[in-house]
Amino acid sequence: MLRVCEIFASMQGESTHAGRPCVFLRLSGCNLRCSYCDTSYAYQEGNDRSLDDIARTIASFGIPLVELTGGEPLLQAETPLLAQRLCDNGFEVLLETNGSFDISNLDPRIHVVMDIKTPSSGTAAHTHWMNIGFLKKDDEVKFVLEGRPDYEWARRVTLEQALASKCTVLYSPVFGRLLPSDLASWILEDRLPVRLNLQIHKYIWPPDMRGV
Repeated sequence: MLRVCEIFASMQGESTHAGRPCVFLRLSGCNLRCSYCDTSYAYQEGNDRSLDDIARTIASFGIPLVELTGGEPLLQAETPLLAQRLCDNGFEVLLETNGSFDISNLDPRIHVVMDIKTPSSGTAAHTHWMNIGFLKKDDEVKFVLEGRPDYEWARRVTLEQALASKCTVLYSPVFGRLLPSDLASWILEDRLPVRLNLQIHKYIWPPDMRGV
């Protein structure tokens, strides 16, 4: 069983898969409380559902790309098993995690999008740094940045850990707090080997709309 907050189809709004139709499985619960969290409703909301029921619901949308998100999906022990089952069923599976849980035991077919928490989040100390050694070329690392101090911190981590040689690196501005144009300018000035990552679903639909 897994506790599920919601399952819905939408356009993928972030990562290198942005703009693709995607089924989102949002799992309930999170071990962190980031200052800029935009899905805090997932902390508590949800219903227990069997893996078979979840898999059937996902298949009913007829979309080959699936993202497991939260909350924090790895907070629930059965999440890796469901992700493996979806891979077995022919789905392309993305798993977005806050980086505080070990990813070494995940099926290698899963595309991990790992959020490395910046200082402004208030949760940077929870990062499980050993995860960097388990990243694959088709995985992605995301930094969510609230301002210049976050940017400088992320730049240092990116370069010291040689992240761009391991996987795709995404820099994402906190919606409504950091102008994308400012972040783009900083990236260009420093010639960083990273990708500007905007939450395009918040430009297509109202930023606080759920299920899109």
